[in-house]
Amino acid sequence: MFGKDRPGMTAGLFDTLAAYSVDVVDIEQVVTRGRIVLCALVTAPQPGLEGDLRATVHSWAESLKLQAEIISGRGDNRPRGLGRSLVTVLGHPLTAESTAAIAARITGTGGNIDRIFRLAKYPVTAVEFAVSGTETEPLRTALATEAHALGVDVAVVSAGLHRRAQRLVVMDVDSTLIQDEVIELFAAHAGCEEEVAAVTTAAMRGELDFEESLHARVALLKGLDVSSVDKVRAEVRLTPGARTLIRTLKRLGYQVGVVSGGFTQVTDDLKERLGLDFAHANTLEVVDGKLTGRVTGEIVDRAGKARLLRRFAAEAGVPLEQTVAIGDGANDLDMLNAAGLGVAFNAKPMVREAAHTAVNVPFLDTVLYLLGITREEVEAADMHLD
Repeated sequence: MFGKDRPGMTAGLFDTLAAYSVDVVDIEQVVTRGRIVLCALVTAPQPGLEGDLRATVHSWAESLKLQAEIISGRGDNRPRGLGRSLVTVLGHPLTAESTAAIAARITGTGGNIDRIFRLAKYPVTAVEFAVSGTETEPLRTALATEAHALGVDVAVVSAGLHRRAQRLVVMDVDSTLIQDEVIELFAAHAGCEEEVAAVTTAAMRGELDFEESLHARVALLKGLDVSSVDKVRAEVRLTPGARTLIRTLKRLGYQVGVVSGGFTQVTDDLKERLGLDFAHANTLEVVDGKLTGRVTGEIVDRAGKARLLRRFAAEAGVPLEQTVAIGDGANDLDMLNAAGLGVAFNAKPMVREAAHTAVNVPFLDTVLYLLGITREEVEAADMHLD
């Protein structure tokens, strides 16, 4: 059935069919922009009644100014091709050109688009393609190249029960959860901001060993009064969408954590303020109310972040393939690759190329769309809370 949607159409069709004592094998219905497509697969009526059934259904459809198409066949629907994937496309804006290119590349891999659904219209346009007939990994590889050329963000994940399962989401902090580099905030109070920023930039590009660069930067903070900790906490700016992301994930029963090459003096405060389940970072040593220019304990570096992701997953009781990691720098790469879904958030080129997917818009809550959560669902939950 095709036509203008109105209340009672589904009940009306099946009331009409009920007179012929048919069984329902399958139903699919979609309403978009006020138009309905309603498909029903039913068993054949008693011998000699098929013509009457056809005439009755057509008459009922015409009375509602609908189009009806009735096809006879045998058996159930033709099965979809093997391989199920969900392709999320983020555009700011999403152009017809990029949509055509993504769809063509899906077809070129042997995939079939079974369904397209809009997840959000702002602050970015996000749509989800349900694809069958091709495996996830080759589809992800093919679309990653296309996405980079088109300037859109594309995430490809396997469809299945895991999409609905409890998850653990672990984020980097500096330039991911927050807009700042914490050590640079400390450096501003110590009067060595330029020197620290230069070392930070080189480290994030992967040009310097992280541990060596950390020690070099922290040494510049020697003698800084511990009162600067409260000042830095007050200066930290959350990334747009950070609160929405965490609030929504927590409502869904997800566990959320942060790992940082920064400092517990800030991450512990963020954990308390945002209701995080896990937080781990380096610790600035303080003696007699002054920073000593050293850190204490095991260094949280590139390999350490991956270890912490695994540890958090074990403590949360979540399989590693059900974890999501989000980060922007070279020291996040091991964590991004270890997670079930690694998201490079406004990342350096080498990180974007190595991660499972990339998000290049400045809104952290767009990660929700990669998990199949719509903007409408987020807003409805917020209104209910209010």
